[in-house]
Amino acid sequence: MTYRKKRVIIVTGKEVIFTEHEKKIKEKLNEIEEKEKVRVIYAAESGSRAWGFASPDSDFDVRFIYVRPEEFYLRLDKTRDVIEWQLDDVYDINGWDIKKTLTLLHKSNPTVFEWNSSPIVYKTTDEWKSISPEINSFFTSKAGVYHYVSTAKGNYREYLRDEKVKAKKYFYVLRPLLACRWIIDKGTPPPMLFDELVKAELPNEMLPHVTRLLEMKKSLPEMGLIDRIDSLNEYIEKSFDEIAAAAGKLPAKSDNGSWEKLNKIFLDVLRKS
Repeated sequence: MTYRKKRVIIVTGKEVIFTEHEKKIKEKLNEIEEKEKVRVIYAAESGSRAWGFASPDSDFDVRFIYVRPEEFYLRLDKTRDVIEWQLDDVYDINGWDIKKTLTLLHKSNPTVFEWNSSPIVYKTTDEWKSISPEINSFFTSKAGVYHYVSTAKGNYREYLRDEKVKAKKYFYVLRPLLACRWIIDKGTPPPMLFDELVKAELPNEMLPHVTRLLEMKKSLPEMGLIDRIDSLNEYIEKSFDEIAAAAGKLPAKSDNGSWEKLNKIFLDVLRKS
């Protein structure tokens, strides 16, 4: 699989690299709109390519948000709120209905903040431009920390205890741990790019280990194995304890009229459909 840079443009302030794959992704988004009778209002990369540590054979994790015609939301019978379009070695493409997206935003679901801040945007619209600046106002630090530390613990326990481990799994632990530290320090959604988290939150003494690991990860296939790095494991286990202590002191979520704001956003989007 090739990932050939062609040109660079700016879309709503975000750098987007146009490639042969991106052209294919845009075609697939058009196909989804036609066959599913929806309107895609936003689509972005959500995986290792957006995090900045893709392997040579990493797939494309495309996530999109869509809107159906207004009458769809007035039905009495229950309807699906996700579209799972493609999953293979090259593309992982699925999306959420706008109603599902906004409902999860009310719960401060970290996925919504990540999609919104992705550095690789495949499609945006006027509707999303009006929604995007409002999203971070629904962020809750405690919910974010609990989500990321749970993700880190699950990956650590399952993948990083053997003598030989998958290099990429270190990043699936380190990134959420650094995201937790960012949230605790700054009280805002963490950036998508791993490099930004490293610069802001990784201790200097751990930087050489992570730099070497990143170099290995970018040259290894997705399933590439390396020797376990004990110094990183020690840092990870220490981080779990420190984050747990800090998380308990974070304030609980407050509604602050957020349902009213989200209902207005939802109705505004439907009226434009």
